[in-house]
Order: sequence, then C-alpha cells, then structure tokens
Amino acid sequence: MIINHNMAAMNTHRQLGSNNAAAANNIEKLSSGLKINRAGDDAAGLAISEKMRGQIRGLDMAAKNSQDGISLIQTAEGSLNETHDILQRMRELAVQAGNDTNTESDRGEIQKELNSLTSEINRIGNTTEFNTQKLLNGTKDGAGSAAVTAVQGEFEIGVTSLSAGVTIDGKAVAGSGSMTLSGLATAINGTSGLSGAYTASVASGKLILTQNSGSESASAPVINAGGSVTTNTAGVVAKAAVVADDSKTLKLQIGANQDQSLSLDIADMRASALGLTTAGSGDKLAVTDGTSNATSEQALDVSTHAQAAQAVTIIQDAIDKVSAERSKLGANQNRLEHTINNLGTSSENLTAAESRIRDVDYVLAA
Repeated sequence: MIINHNMAAMNTHRQLGSNNAAAANNIEKLSSGLKINRAGDDAAGLAISEKMRGQIRGLDMAAKNSQDGISLIQTAEGSLNETHDILQRMRELAVQAGNDTNTESDRGEIQKELNSLTSEINRIGNTTEFNTQKLLNGTKDGAGSAAVTAVQGEFEIGVTSLSAGVTIDGKAVAGSGSMTLSGLATAINGTSGLSGAYTASVASGKLILTQNSGSESASAPVINAGGSVTTNTAGVVAKAAVVADDSKTLKLQIGANQDQSLSLDIADMRASALGLTTAGSGDKLAVTDGTSNATSEQALDVSTHAQAAQAVTIIQDAIDKVSAERSKLGANQNRLEHTINNLGTSSENLTAAESRIRDVDYVLAA
C-alpha cells in the first residue's frame, strides 16, 4: 500500500479536469454556434475562413455599389427622357416655322418658345445631380468627346518637281536635292530635329507629314525649297487627337478585389454639345444656362423657311445623340443588374463554404 501518494485520486482528478475542459469547449461552441472561437481551435481553418469572410463582405458591398450605380444611371437617363421630349417639341416647332403661311410675327413667337426650350435643355444639363455630383455637364465624360485637348495634324504636301534642297520649319532635309518623294520621306525621317517632330510617308503621290506625339499643332509646317520645287499645303488634313481623361470617368467598384470595376462615361448633354446653340449675346436668339437670366448662347434661327429647314436637321441630329447616350446608359444598367445577380450567387456559395469551416456541426439525440 502506498501512503504518500494517492494515485487513484490523482488519476480521477486528472480525468475530471480533462472532461471539464472538453465540456467547457463544447459548451462554448454550442453557445457561440462557431466551431472556431480562437486560433487554437483550428489555426489553418481560421485563416481560410477569415479570407473567405473578407471576400463575402466585399461581394455584398459590391452588390450594393452596383445598385447605387443603377440609381445614378436612372437619374441621368430620367433627365435625358425629358430632354428627348423637349427636342421633339423643338423639332415640331422648327417644322411649323418652315411653313411660309406664317408671318414674321408668327415666327417670332415660335422663336421665343424655341429659345426657352433650349435654355431648359441647358438647365437640365447643368443641374442634374446624383449625390451632389453633376452628371450631364461633361464633367463625367472621361472619354474626351466633350473637348479636344490636343490636335495632331496630318499634312499632305504635293511636290510637282524637286531639284534642290528642302527645308521644313527652318531645318534642312539632309541630301534632299533631286530626290523622289519616297527618297524625300526617307531623308526627313533620318534628319535630326525633323524626325522627332514629324513622321514622313508617301501616299497617292503626296508627301504626308504626321506630327508625332508631343509635337501636336494645327499649324502646317513651313516648307521652303530652291530650284523648281513647288508645294501645295491646301490639302491640309487636321486630325483631332481626343485625349481621354481617366480622372473624369466614373468607376463603379463591382467586385470584391482590385481591378474589378466598371467604367462609365456620361457625355455632355447641354445645348452647345448637342449642336443646338452657338456663341453670342443677341436678344433675338437669347439662350441662358438655365440657372440665370444672362444670355450665354444663341439658339437656332427659324426666321426663314431655309433656316427652319436646316434647324429640323440639326435638332434631329441632337435627338439621335441623346438616343445614343440613353441607349448606352440602358445597356450599362442591364449589365449592372446581371452583375448584382452574379454577386449574390457568389456570396451565397462562398458563405456556404465558410460555414462548413467555421460553424459548429452538432446532432440532437432523439
């Protein structure tokens, strides 16, 4: 018999402690509903499930973002619906003004309504907002369709004969005497100071000088040549190089991770951008920005049959532009609706996978 140590009691105490710890752990899982309450429960499972939780919450927020995007599009499209109605009325007025049964006074009254409707198109474009952001004034058009920030010229130069040296913008073309057009183009491309500004080529019997990036200008190059060289720059072709401004483009975060976004550009839908007005301050054709009484533009003139007929075509073009913009917005809205459905499915499936890792699984005995 052992007197100093009661091994039976010690064993009983150890087993009791172990059972109490296991029971406490099980009760914690049952009460919290989670299989993993601390990293020690399942270190790898915790890391995996936390990553899944980040994705799930990101997917849910992306779905909300997409719905907000739909609301923004609906706001813009709803305003353009009213712009369409105004343009249809303006077209009707232009057709009416084209009839010579109207007197000068009659056409004057038609002109007043046309001016007022044009101002209203400006008001819609200048004041339509979503969350204080202007939508239809061109500030959300990163595609660059509203403004040309640089012009890249492509200049056609007809050379009838060539027997002496040629200079372009004051710089001599190396060895350009008695050359063919193709030889001259090669020489220009190999001349320091010119090759950086222009790229020369030959097409349809003409020398083509295309300005390189960084040398954009609407001005034709200054060409001088000796001998019997004649040049013709009347065929200048100026190509507008519209530069996109990505900072203006609306970016809708429609995914849980980086680079999962949708880009949306909304064009300027004010009267000037639609081709309905010109610059000026006359009273007869006075158009405002829609938010003040100051004349800022001039409306289409319908005071004669010819002018009214021309106005019909211009207004129809404006109707087509608004139709194209509404179609683009509608297409993006449909896309976002599908995006929301897909995000919901992904979130549901990922939640199920996370639940299998993190949630406690128990069976109630009968």
